[in-house]
Amino acid sequence: MERMQGEGEVDHLEQPSPLTDSEKVLIQDSWAKVFQTCDDVGVAILIRLFVNFPSSKQYFSQFKHIEEAEELERSNQLRSHARRVMNAINTLVENLDNSDKVASVLKLLGKAHALRHKVDPVYFKILSGVILEVLGEEFPEVVTPEVGAAWTKLLATLCCSIRATYKEVGWTKLSTSTG
Repeated sequence: MERMQGEGEVDHLEQPSPLTDSEKVLIQDSWAKVFQTCDDVGVAILIRLFVNFPSSKQYFSQFKHIEEAEELERSNQLRSHARRVMNAINTLVENLDNSDKVASVLKLLGKAHALRHKVDPVYFKILSGVILEVLGEEFPEVVTPEVGAAWTKLLATLCCSIRATYKEVGWTKLSTSTG
């Protein structure tokens, strides 16, 4: 695949190899346990994202000026977005054996975030790291190193697919930072 000079920092990532059947099972089994408390986990993920990467709040008019984690946690808009994030992940996990469905979901997600929300794609990479961190902390008995490696591969695939969609729709980086 040809790359143009001057593309963003995130473009150096390569598409990971497809998930193996055993990796899919590890992801689905671990997700079944995580999804039982999806609202709380989703809120924890977004709060961690916003506290550790405050610039990510710029895309959320409803709560971009909220500084305190406790106040963020009480935000109905944040809870609603957390539920959407967790449901999107759930759709991906449920359809790991249907690559067309996964590609379709990721394309819709990428187009919405590029064209409507104008989110810098580097935030998908950042969010992926936060998801891995929170899952590992909240579910240490479930997210073993092997499970974490499978999730890392899935989230890298997500980032690459989102980046490809951004490129397809002609995304131009709005900021001058390299992430």
